[in-house]
Order: sequence, then C-alpha cells, then structure tokens
Amino acid sequence: MVDDRCPTCGTYHNPALTVDAVAVRGEDEGCEVLLIRRGREPWKGCWAFPGGFVEEGEDPEEAVIRELQEECNLFGEVTNIIAVRGDPNRDPRGHIVTIFYSVNVISDKIPVAGDDAAHAEWILLDNVELENMGADHAEIIQLLKDNA
Repeated sequence: MVDDRCPTCGTYHNPALTVDAVAVRGEDEGCEVLLIRRGREPWKGCWAFPGGFVEEGEDPEEAVIRELQEECNLFGEVTNIIAVRGDPNRDPRGHIVTIFYSVNVISDKIPVAGDDAAHAEWILLDNVELENMGADHAEIIQLLKDNA
C-alpha cells in the first residue's frame, strides 16, 4: 500500500470539498433556477449555483445553507443530493469534489448578491445558456432540464 501522507507534516493529500445549492421554483415552462454570476476567478462573469468551500469541522449540509445565505441572502433547507462531481481536472484550483444539493428556498424572496457573487437571480430554466455556465454546472442544468 502507498502512503499518501506528507513526509514533513504527516497529513494526507486529499481533495477539497465544495457544496452548491440547486434551488428551483415553479413548474413546467415557468420553472426557474437560482443562479449567481461569479464575481471572482475562476469563471468570473459566468453563471453558477450558489456555493463554496466546506470549512474545517463544518457539516456539508450546513455549509450549503451558509453559502446560500452569504451569496444570495436567502435561507433554505436541504432536501436531497442531486449529484457529486469529482473529476480531478474539473477545477483549475486543484482536485475539488462538489456535492450539488437540492435546496428548498422561500420562493417569493428576492436574492441579493453578496460574498463572491456579483449578481444573483431566479432565471427561467429554459433560458439558461449552458455555454455561459461556470465549471461543470451546465451538466446539472441539463439534468434539471431532462427531469423537468
């Protein structure tokens, strides 16, 4: 067995963990998804789901609700896991594994961008331009469209 620990500090070289909130409201042609426009690199200016890194000692489900609040000023409740993505080459910052959580949000609230989100809004699912999505978030939009 190979020992993956750092020879200096003894810690393991593990991927980082991020979480993204996938919130939808409405039905059929009126189905909307909550997206942010990224204010920082990577993917600055692209649309993405609100999310971010899980902090040391933090439960991922709590992290996704925290990120939703920080980036959109909205509160929600985790209902399910939609997908997990972990291709080591999916993010230029390094090996990052992301959990995409389905989150129920009070749908009549208007999102207000904060933290590293330059903008936040509800967008009709049918109007989301996949080529303008950051990272592999277009795959999740496609999953939503396929299951709508």
